[in-house]
Amino acid sequence: MRCPFCSHQDTQVKDSRPTEDNSAIRRRRLCVGCGARFTTFERVQLRELTVMKRSGRRVPFEREKLERSLNIALRKRAVDPDRVDRMITGLIRRLESMGESEIPAETIGKMVMEGLESLDQVAYVRFASVYKNFREAADFGAFVGEMEPGEDDE
Repeated sequence: MRCPFCSHQDTQVKDSRPTEDNSAIRRRRLCVGCGARFTTFERVQLRELTVMKRSGRRVPFEREKLERSLNIALRKRAVDPDRVDRMITGLIRRLESMGESEIPAETIGKMVMEGLESLDQVAYVRFASVYKNFREAADFGAFVGEMEPGEDDE
């Protein structure tokens, strides 16, 4: 593993342990070149995933990009980061176990929406506003109206 500080090629693992949810291995490393210490996380990857965009482009799936999107939707919300990490890990496992290497972006978006709906309603609406491409305030109103059961439904 290359040192992120001095780019030296040789680092030593000083400590390894599983993360709390056992989805990754946390390793403390020491650079033999500059003496810096840093932490890495290793996750099992069942297969390489490619995202098929609506435009037809294909891009590699990036967990970090998914995390950034969720962090934007969850900004200033009181949601435990461990719950978010478990949701992301579960979503990735579902994608990897689908049996396909190429996943439509729409499928990923729907799965994220399902996860956010049970995690945080405000984040769910925030994510939906981008995913469903809301253009005006009325789009928000219509979407939120669909979320709430109507009085006629009883």
